This record gives sequence, C-alpha cells and structure tokens, in this order.
Amino acid sequence: MRLLSGLFICLFPLWAVASEQPVAIALHGGAGTIERDRMSAEVEAEYRSFLDKAISEGYQQLQAGEDGLDVVVAIIQRMEDSPLFNAGRGSVYTWDGQHELDASIMHGAQMDAGAVAGVTTVQSPISLARAVMEQSPHVMLASRGAEQFAKELGIPEVSPVYFETERRKRALESYKARTQAGIEPHVDYKFGTVGVVVLDSKGNLVAGTSTGGMTGKRWGRIGDAPVIGAGTYADNRSCAVSATGHGEYFVRHTVARDICARMQFAGQSLNEAAEAVIMDELVVAGGDGGIVAVDAGGEVTMIFNTPGMYRASVSGSGVKFIGIFGDEP
Repeated sequence: MRLLSGLFICLFPLWAVASEQPVAIALHGGAGTIERDRMSAEVEAEYRSFLDKAISEGYQQLQAGEDGLDVVVAIIQRMEDSPLFNAGRGSVYTWDGQHELDASIMHGAQMDAGAVAGVTTVQSPISLARAVMEQSPHVMLASRGAEQFAKELGIPEVSPVYFETERRKRALESYKARTQAGIEPHVDYKFGTVGVVVLDSKGNLVAGTSTGGMTGKRWGRIGDAPVIGAGTYADNRSCAVSATGHGEYFVRHTVARDICARMQFAGQSLNEAAEAVIMDELVVAGGDGGIVAVDAGGEVTMIFNTPGMYRASVSGSGVKFIGIFGDEP
C-alpha cells in the first residue's frame, strides 16, 4: 500500500518568497505506527502545535537570510529539548536502562559532515555533530571520545537524569517483560527520531538527524541516524535527506545517499527517487520508515511506508504542510 508521499496543500497563506533564490524546509519527528484511533485529541493537538511552531520558525529564519546550517541545528535542538520526540531529552532507554544518543549533520556545498554516536552526557547531540564537522579533522566520533571532545569545547553536559521520562521507562519495561517471557515484543514503531532538511538563501542544501535509537537496544547498537549516507545526506547537486525508521535497513540500503544518487545519475525527480527507495526497495526488503527531503529547486517530499509520520514543511513556493497520519492529503 502506498501511503502519503509528497502531496502538499496550501493550508495557510504563507509568507511570499521575496528573492529569486527560493528557500525551503522540511522536518520529521519520526515514522511508525501512528494512527488516529491510538492518539487522543489532546496529544494530537500538542504534536501539531509543536510542528507548526517549529516549521514556521525555521522558514522565517531562512527567509531572513540565516545560514542553513544554523537553521537545521536550531530546529533540531528545539526538538531535542522536547520530551515528545525520541531525541535528546525524550530519548528511549537501552536494555540496561541508559540513554545512548546519536546525531549527524551534512552541508551540501563542500560535502562536509559530522556525526556522533553513543553519547550519554551531551545535552544536544546535533550541536556536537556540528562541532565534529567544523572543529575536528574527523567525520564521526563515538561514546567516551565524543564526550571528551565535547568537554574540551565546552559544549553543555547534563546528568543522565535529564533524559529520563516516565513514558520511555514504561516502554522499556514492557519491551523487556515480553522479551524475557519469550513473547515477540510488540513493536511500537513510533520512531521518534528527528530530522530537518533545508535549502537556504545561498542555494545550499543542509540535512541533520538526531535520535535516541531503539527501545531496548543492546551492545552499543548504532542505527542509521549518525551514518552519513544512510540516515543523513546533503549534496547541492541533488538534494538533502533525513531519514527515520528501522535503522538497520536504512544502513544496508544507504537510503539517503541512494535518493540523491538517483537524482544525480539517473535523472529522477526528487519524488520519483524517494518513492523508488522508500516505497519499492525498502518495502521489498522489509524495512519500515520514511524520509523528508528537499532539492536544489525548493521542491519538498515527505514519503513513508508506515501508517504515519510526524512531519511539516514549507516548499520553495511557500506552501505549508503539517501532517501526522498517512491518510492526510
């Protein structure tokens, strides 16, 4: 079944694009089993309000000429600070009851990238990923080494208690109880991974992704979010992509890079490339999830093969969209 992809309706008369160079932004707060009958009206309203404010803020910053890198980091930090999403403060628990956070960022002009994996004391993993890109000779740092790097740069640290939430704790308890009883764990694919992609006023494409990973993950598991080419990718010659879903599949199929490569080398449109990867290749492989992406012309697509995905966008033509469920036009 093909669910909602890159269809957009002008739900609000938005700000007019003043310059010849369009700006655009899209964000996601995770894809998965997100269905109307499983969500109260109050919770739905809370998510929609957050998505609306975040996408509006990001778009206004882009229209004001702010650098795409700054916008991506600022909006992801806003999401990391919210317990609504599985990133930063709202991150899920590992099997051992800890929090191990991952993030990555990429700038499409010079193909610069930075990523961190398995950090436990950094308040904003996306800010540390940016620091890896801009202030180190490396692309990815992990666990203690990444935390030492953060300490040397003075990037804010927090106690592990900062990441604790009752909702995530109950989810871990349920997961462990079913697993230890020999029952296939109920997979609640509310992948709360967050991501933002933008086209800024200089024509640069930027993508960023941040996550707490999978509930009950073990042995230092790392998913697609910090893997450049899998969960995050940006290239000014094609597009910027941020992914959410079952990370192992996104890593195996290098999802983010594949979408951009199909545009660059096969001449596919952004929507065609994303449809082929998410709705065809991943579905055949058994992978669940979705992406948000923007191309160099300001076209935006948000495609997923799950019942829902928290998402919002403003295209280069100023069309604003906010959605949660798969049946939204």
